[in-house]
Amino acid sequence: MLIPFAAAVLAGLVVLWPGGAPGHKPSGVGFDQPTEKAKVVKVEEVDCADVHAQQQQQPSQQQPSSPTGPQQPQHCERAVIEVTTGKDTGRRFESIVTPDATRHYEAGQGVVVAYAPKAPKDLQYSVADVDRSFPMWVLAAIFAAAVVVVGRLRGVLALVALVVSFGVLTLFILPAILQGSNPLVVAIVGGSAIMLVALYMCHGLTARTSVAVLGTLASLLLIGLLGSLFIGWALLTGNTDDQTGLVHGLYPDIEIRGLLLAGIIIGSLGVLDDVTVTQTAAVWELKEADPTAGRRKLYTSAMRIGRDHIASVVNTLVLAYAGAALPLLLLFTIAQSSVGTVATSEVVAEEVVRTLVGSIGLVASVPLTTLLATLVVSADRDTGKRAETGRDTVRSDGRRTGRSAGRRAGRGAGSGKRRRKR
Repeated sequence: MLIPFAAAVLAGLVVLWPGGAPGHKPSGVGFDQPTEKAKVVKVEEVDCADVHAQQQQQPSQQQPSSPTGPQQPQHCERAVIEVTTGKDTGRRFESIVTPDATRHYEAGQGVVVAYAPKAPKDLQYSVADVDRSFPMWVLAAIFAAAVVVVGRLRGVLALVALVVSFGVLTLFILPAILQGSNPLVVAIVGGSAIMLVALYMCHGLTARTSVAVLGTLASLLLIGLLGSLFIGWALLTGNTDDQTGLVHGLYPDIEIRGLLLAGIIIGSLGVLDDVTVTQTAAVWELKEADPTAGRRKLYTSAMRIGRDHIASVVNTLVLAYAGAALPLLLLFTIAQSSVGTVATSEVVAEEVVRTLVGSIGLVASVPLTTLLATLVVSADRDTGKRAETGRDTVRSDGRRTGRSAGRRAGRGAGSGKRRRKR
């Protein structure tokens, strides 16, 4: 069953392979603008009035003008920025930081600057973000070292599978969606490829891994069906933030609702792998501990483990989505909206559907994978027992049957022939 499925996934990759993301004219908005790296050369304190900068205050924070004299001057920071990459390497410009700014600069600090070629020369470069490449690489190195130290060979294989997953995401899924392919089909094909590579690379070409693959695949199909049903029923558009609106503006052919469903499927894949692999391993270990256990006992024991796993995994998934949407939830709290209004608004309803659909798939994966694993491991042990019985069986009269008896009969016949020759 898995061989035709793997062949179908490979065929889907070939048919849908985009060959790179389509080009477009940069809009200059958000991430859709050219950037270069730069560094802060010098920072000095200046009067905000001298650089025509003014601190933005809330109405409640504004102080009335004093009748006895002028207000105290506000101090701003003037940072000199030098571009370190690109055609304008060495070019410098100034950036003014007001007292109420959330980010301040230090001399020698790395930053990312945005380039606007059509702007006046003095305004072509502006600071877009800080350069945090070094701490991110250090964190990635610590993560890789921890995985290898604890997981050893399995850890190395897991890192390789992670690189392959990232490659499928960046080289296939994202460019294929940008080229106008159906996001749901692309997500299913790409997610299946990631699943096959990750599971078989990390856990080997075994019956146990194949059971986990089948359980994950069935759960993904369930998530896709439920997601498609409730996204349409709840009339969710998927266009609830600036990034999605920008993508739709640049590539109008992209189906935004399908993009939402694709995100649900891909987001659930990683947790599904964890659940199905754990349940399959639990069934195999229980059978090793008690080889005489029947299918019913094996399934019941494994489900007790699975129920504990369900409780922790579902809570983890819900908290992960809640953490991602925490600023949004704070805004609704500030607005003092009712729970019903908040839960049924499209922005929150999108996260609710994403969370609940993924959680239903996780819950369903436990009994499904446990049942498949129970059937397979019981069939394997029954087959092995019959083979062992056929190889060497002792009858009640002390004689052996099967392969051992055949070998002894052969040796006896050979001895008789040698005696007759003598």
